[in-house]
Amino acid sequence: MLHRTYPTQNCSIARALEVVGERWTLLIVRDAFLGRRRFDDFQASLGIATNVLSSRLRALCDEGILERQPDVERPGRSEYALTGKGRELAPTLITLMKWGDRHYAAPAGPPRLTLHSQCGGPVSLALVCTSCGEPVGVDGLDLPSSAAG
Repeated sequence: MLHRTYPTQNCSIARALEVVGERWTLLIVRDAFLGRRRFDDFQASLGIATNVLSSRLRALCDEGILERQPDVERPGRSEYALTGKGRELAPTLITLMKWGDRHYAAPAGPPRLTLHSQCGGPVSLALVCTSCGEPVGVDGLDLPSSAAG
């Protein structure tokens, strides 16, 4: 975790980065989306030091992104499952992945696809106006301060 505060900024991005802005944290969440649930599986996948992994898993549980559950196959051990709050990070991770695919993919192409489980078609992430239903590009965004801002 970043462990910094931004007292002069009223910025949701800065506050979100306090929770998920550290590299290992997002990779742990990615692995949880890919079905990894056990400490050993995260460690083997990421090659992360066990003390760092312990710290990040604890922080993700404290933030309500993961929840610790008993491992039914290995009594006395735990598994980690995404919560609803954690699953809400899917569009963020997929957007970051697709951006990385466009700008940093290996010559052979992206390492992972995003497909619709029902029909097998590719999934795109698009900004859509909830009032009129029209797609909105970056040039069509207006970002005024909210009443809380």
